[in-house]
Amino acid sequence: MAWDILITNIKGLAQVRDSTLTVLSGSAMADLPVIEEAFLAISDGKIADYGEMQSLPNVTADRVIDAKGRFVFPSFVDSHTHLIFAASREEEFVMKIKGASYAEIAASGGGILNSAQKLQHMSEDELFERSLARAQEIIKSGTGAVEIKSGYGLTVADELKMLRIARRIGEETPLKVKTTFLGAHAVPKSHTKSEYIQLVVKEMIPAVAEEKLADYIDVFCEEGFFNTDETELICEEGKKYGMKPRLHANQLHRSGGVQVGVKVNAISVDHLENIGKEEIEALKRGNTIPTALPGAAFFLNLPFPPARDIINAGLPLAIASDYNPGSSPSGNMSLMVALACIKMRMTPEEAFNAATINTAAAMEILETHGSITRGKTANVCITMPIPTLAYLPYSFGSQLVGQVIINGRLIN
Repeated sequence: MAWDILITNIKGLAQVRDSTLTVLSGSAMADLPVIEEAFLAISDGKIADYGEMQSLPNVTADRVIDAKGRFVFPSFVDSHTHLIFAASREEEFVMKIKGASYAEIAASGGGILNSAQKLQHMSEDELFERSLARAQEIIKSGTGAVEIKSGYGLTVADELKMLRIARRIGEETPLKVKTTFLGAHAVPKSHTKSEYIQLVVKEMIPAVAEEKLADYIDVFCEEGFFNTDETELICEEGKKYGMKPRLHANQLHRSGGVQVGVKVNAISVDHLENIGKEEIEALKRGNTIPTALPGAAFFLNLPFPPARDIINAGLPLAIASDYNPGSSPSGNMSLMVALACIKMRMTPEEAFNAATINTAAAMEILETHGSITRGKTANVCITMPIPTLAYLPYSFGSQLVGQVIINGRLIN
């Protein structure tokens, strides 16, 4: 027998677990198991074995990587992105610098409607090529699994176009991809809100389901967008077609998004920049995973989600990038981990758990991703030489992911 890849002399093999049954919650998030002076063996795209170097079996390997001075950890799982978009929106970035609010930009025809207009005029092939470049970018920075939303189409044809591209990203890259239908992202100017909700419910959801394009359904539950009753209606309709809810909740206001998310048994509620005790108590009554998107809070100068309150309440917390052109134009999960530590007062251990195991749970792929576990998909990152794993979020501006292995194959 010969292994495909053997990584030796690993300074620290992080997130090693014999099994991962569920999310990590509360105080358990502070525990990040690390084997020092370790090896990791990969075969047939799976994690075959690991342990201390002194226990390395006498087995050959097709490729040996000496990781002396380096850390190895499971690839990031990014459970919230808008990876498919037509163009950047740096003009709005300048507007923000000059004092315009998110709501003011949206009201002037910017924001989501801006992205929708650009996307509607772009061919499916060109949009795929632009999105593929972003997918390759996040792979190189250490992401091995990603959720991709629609929501910049806002017509039946363009929402389907986005979701077909998202599926294609999963087929033509090594990324594990889950897709989310977010038709209820904004109301286009061509419709009243009630007309558009009927379009989402009566035409978009059935069309998405017919092509089997979405695993989940999402709604932007926020003042000026969709209220709690509208969110519940859309989610319940999606559930009839097998799409599980996951919601944008409490980004700009205390919108009731968390409570409705728990009510419809959403997999996750994401953003959470504006929550308090009431929302935390609601989360404690359900199984919905609270997910912070620190890149968006940073970029929009919003309050950061209260991570310490969430964790101290015994809840889990996940961290995702929210990669999108308007409010978080970065899919670099190392940066998200750093922001969680710096701005949300999470320890490096908590942040790594939030960006691997808990995001894998939020994508319902914990059986195959999120940890160094025998039999799981061999998605791992090898750092540059660093003194400790905490150095990665500490040195937030540096690219410290040196090599990436996805599905047992060395990418870079």
